[in-house]
Amino acid sequence: MLGLGAIPAAGVIYLRSRMPESPRFTAQVQGKAAEATSDLATYSDGVVEARTTRAPVGQRLGISQFLKSRRMLVLLLGTAGCWFLFDYAYYGNTLSLPAILKQVAPHASLETKLLWTLGLFVVFALPGYVLAVLTMDRIGHRRLQYIGFGVMAAAFLVLAAFTHLTTMIVPFLAIFGLSYFFVQFGPNMTTFVLPSEVFPVSMRTTGHGIAAGIGKLGAFVGVFLVPQLQKHYGLRGMLLIAGVAAVLGFALTRVLPEPARKSLESMHDDPDPQRITSPTVSPAQVAGTFDHGTAAFPLIVEQVPETRTTPAGQPPTREPLGGPL
Repeated sequence: MLGLGAIPAAGVIYLRSRMPESPRFTAQVQGKAAEATSDLATYSDGVVEARTTRAPVGQRLGISQFLKSRRMLVLLLGTAGCWFLFDYAYYGNTLSLPAILKQVAPHASLETKLLWTLGLFVVFALPGYVLAVLTMDRIGHRRLQYIGFGVMAAAFLVLAAFTHLTTMIVPFLAIFGLSYFFVQFGPNMTTFVLPSEVFPVSMRTTGHGIAAGIGKLGAFVGVFLVPQLQKHYGLRGMLLIAGVAAVLGFALTRVLPEPARKSLESMHDDPDPQRITSPTVSPAQVAGTFDHGTAAFPLIVEQVPETRTTPAGQPPTREPLGGPL
């Protein structure tokens, strides 16, 4: 059974090897604007077209510069820290859910506890995830993370504060289920979306990878630590610590910018400003295909800084041009 898990993993590795780099990385970092526009047209089946006049000069932020940059470290603290704290609370509580339900309702049968668990996911978690997909761009990615962490903290702290809530199954499931809804309608969506938006293009995968790795470390800590906390401090003590983790996640979210409805280029100071040209899209090709999503495919393909007239004796300044995301 363990070996069979390598089959889909091998398939993913093969398919990834056949994928091109993202158009932004190809154009901005590798300096291959023509290849970026060709890939964009090919892999969008001709729906999105981009024209280029000159390839931009590729620039890459080194790993040492990345780790020495105060701004990048703050972004790592916000993305990786929030991901760690969320995964600790979420995976620790989720994988310990049978033990939690056993303590709340010690005489319930195994089948009954399985049905309660299934109900938590179907009634609370799944709708929360779907609603997040549909509304996160309108609400805002950082704001959605604020909402999720805030309700999670409130739910865990209320359960920890009132003893009778952990001895009555219906109130407990209602409040714990509410936390599950806002887990999905919140940080379970945003903790992996925000790192893919807030870092500069040359180090976007590096920043995202570091954040993801630290996040999974939080899941590892939660899975092994939560049962020990429940054993030594009881269910309420364990929920109190989970609530504190959610409060810290809420606080750390403050250091992150809001990327919703902004171009990726506007999320950081680009040392070599690039022009974003809006894609040319055929209405007939778009109909029924992207459903208002055509603006999500800008491509940086020109490096044409404009000069602004300045008083005599002063050097001209360059003004970067940017299009919508």
